[in-house]
Amino acid sequence: MRYLAKRDYNSPMVSAFDSLFNDMLGDWGLMPSRFPAVDIVENDDAYVLEAELPGYKQEEVKVQVEKHVLKLSSAKQSKKEEKDKRRLVSERCYQCFERSFTLPEDVDEEKIEGAFADGLLRLTLPKKEIAKPKAIEVKIT
Repeated sequence: MRYLAKRDYNSPMVSAFDSLFNDMLGDWGLMPSRFPAVDIVENDDAYVLEAELPGYKQEEVKVQVEKHVLKLSSAKQSKKEEKDKRRLVSERCYQCFERSFTLPEDVDEEKIEGAFADGLLRLTLPKKEIAKPKAIEVKIT
């Protein structure tokens, strides 16, 4: 195989060439990211997860907790019903995603709450009450 050419990934020509085709053909006009953007913050009482889900409805998003793993998922297919039109081309759209997060041990899984409004899913993951250590006085006789 003397005609086998090895690709030099550090070459500026290769990266420019790849960049050209990735920009032109990369997503084929689909959304640039197939996973929702997520912010997670921690305060004294809970963890708060916010996921951006523009274009999704509440009933299209599924939230599950199983074996200390929080899973966000959705699968939706958009259809356009137009009567009295002669359709020549119809490009269907099927979107799905699944994201999983391993929960910290101090999350009270039974008390997780969620709210969905304006394409933003907000989950509040409360922390368990941790028994604070108390000093025990030992009597010496």
